[in-house]
Amino acid sequence: MIALTMAEIAEATSGRFEASGTEATPESVVTGAVTTDSREVEPGGVFVAKRGEADDGHRFAPGAAERGAALLIVERPLEVPVPQIVVSDSVEALGALATEVVRRVRALGRLRIVGVTGSNGKTTTKNLLRTVLEQVGPTVAARKSYNNEVGAPTTMLELTEDTEFLVAEMGASGIGHIAHLVRMARPDVGIVLKVGLAHAGEFGGIEKTVQAKSEMVTDLLPTDVAVLNADDPRVASMAQLTRARVVWFGLAEEADVRATDVVVHARGTSFTVTVPGGESARVDFSVLGEHHVMNALAAVAAALQLDVPLDTIVAGLEQVTLAEEGRMQVLGGRDDITVINDAYNASPDSMAAALKTLAQVKRPGARSIAVLGEMSELGEFSGEEHDRIGLLAVRLGISQLVVVGEGARRLHISTINEGSWDGESAYVDTADEAFELVTSMARPGDTVLVKSSNAAGLRHLGDRLGEWFA
Repeated sequence: MIALTMAEIAEATSGRFEASGTEATPESVVTGAVTTDSREVEPGGVFVAKRGEADDGHRFAPGAAERGAALLIVERPLEVPVPQIVVSDSVEALGALATEVVRRVRALGRLRIVGVTGSNGKTTTKNLLRTVLEQVGPTVAARKSYNNEVGAPTTMLELTEDTEFLVAEMGASGIGHIAHLVRMARPDVGIVLKVGLAHAGEFGGIEKTVQAKSEMVTDLLPTDVAVLNADDPRVASMAQLTRARVVWFGLAEEADVRATDVVVHARGTSFTVTVPGGESARVDFSVLGEHHVMNALAAVAAALQLDVPLDTIVAGLEQVTLAEEGRMQVLGGRDDITVINDAYNASPDSMAAALKTLAQVKRPGARSIAVLGEMSELGEFSGEEHDRIGLLAVRLGISQLVVVGEGARRLHISTINEGSWDGESAYVDTADEAFELVTSMARPGDTVLVKSSNAAGLRHLGDRLGEWFA
């Protein structure tokens, strides 16, 4: 974090400074990292004690003090010998502090900000942009999927006076959440990747999801840029809601940044990218899955708006070999058995894309095995979407399906009801049972996909299978 006095932090958070028995004064300066996890506190850092549904961060303040915290942001004074800023709401204070830090760094005239949202692909696009922009200047981007009201401002607080680019991933589980984050960061470039059924149960339907995602572009200024998916009609409709200049990406001919000659193989995806002005380049993209081409196009479109040359962008994309741990991660190798661990999260769109990739990359004459768990947070759409994925697995000719957990049982039932399968789908209750089944059935040359929502817990199964077949 940039250097701030405790008085400045108190003013930014509308809090009250308390020395708490130390020699600190309001003019004492803090420069350390800000975190809500006491285990991550570093000497000189700031610990924000937030209340959660299951626990209260104030309980961990003594641990933060032991780790060398220079300041605590709390909702009540604590008997801990560390200076404290007492605020009414710790999460709101975190956001307010992030807003002030972004404002101050922006005032230096170097910082440019990209906001990324969408039902799928946020983390991958953020990681691609980070790799591209790091070639040009100091860049800050979220770790993992830090994209909510806690993770996003925590990332913003990593800014320093030297930072040139901030890539802010912005997620939501309801109306107003993205707008709240946009007001903190004020992106120069706002990306909307896709609107699908991910979290539709939380939003209350697909139209509410569209409304929430459109918050990325509704407050952009005429001098800003909205990077929109030309292939998604719901995203395309957002062009009418923004004052910003629109740049389109996609496979459609009318897209400003588009991909052609897409070739999918077991080592990744190759495609030709064409940009405004007619310049084009071939990209040998090591991230597995045709669906990630759209994320790459979004990154290209955004980077171009930040004046990054196309050859630099392509070089950055080609450096990336993994979207994120647990996302289309290729493991295994023994007896030519490949394990694709894609169980970091799942929506109907990403589940369908993963199955299509499995069908595309399996070796000729060998089998494709899909180990699938529940797609969570779909609400009223859950049943029909699990049915749809089951039918897609049959139609893609997946050799063997292993369905794990009660939440995904309907997927198994829909496949056996299709009538064209005879024992190709198996149901088990636990990841341990799935492990035993897959390790006993796998043959040399097989390709195994593991896919589920994070809540289903199959990511560790994917890692375990990868180690077994290493």
